[in-house]
Amino acid sequence: MAHYLVFLGSTRTTTPPSPARLGERVAKACERLLTSLPNTTAEIIDPLALKLSDPFKPHFAYPKADAPDDLAQLADKIAHADGYVMVSPEYNHSMSPALSHLLNHFGASLFAFKPSAIVTYSMGQWGGVRAAVAMRAFLSELGCLPVSAMIHIPKAQEALNEDGQFGQEKERWESYFGRTFGQLMWWAEAASNYKSQIDPTKLSPAFKTAPSQRNAPGSESG
Repeated sequence: MAHYLVFLGSTRTTTPPSPARLGERVAKACERLLTSLPNTTAEIIDPLALKLSDPFKPHFAYPKADAPDDLAQLADKIAHADGYVMVSPEYNHSMSPALSHLLNHFGASLFAFKPSAIVTYSMGQWGGVRAAVAMRAFLSELGCLPVSAMIHIPKAQEALNEDGQFGQEKERWESYFGRTFGQLMWWAEAASNYKSQIDPTKLSPAFKTAPSQRNAPGSESG
């Protein structure tokens, strides 16, 4: 059974603009589509459900037994998930600060050697595509490499209702989401299968030089 975490990258609850939590609709759509697939479960991670208002201290900075319960529980979920869906609006041509702040609480080792999918949205016509550019670098550094296909949802308030259902052109939208999620699931399964054969945390190749190549350029010869 494959399990995915859908990170909701918004904490804004005020208006205007309206609706306030447009990203919640997008996250629900992602969760609904993933869980509709065989042997697949998904869970939304909402930053509003976590206590992140204190001065910044990441999960890995605490002694293991002293980490706050909500951070410890989420760290365990991240470690055991097969892949991630990152949902973000666009803030000043970049990803949501709520999303980056949440993810920065956890070390890359929890995310590493697993795939992620980028999902952006907006109330306007661009669908958050400029945020996606920044997210590629961020997620790559975090270790959960983003798949090639991305999802961008312009005018998300019209495309999705409050339950995360498509208001119109359902088949087109589901096909569009399916391309990205298909890549995500393929890479997640490939990573899981390979990790069962080789522990990626112990990959440290021993480079051996043939006798004829030992005197490398710039080295002293006997």
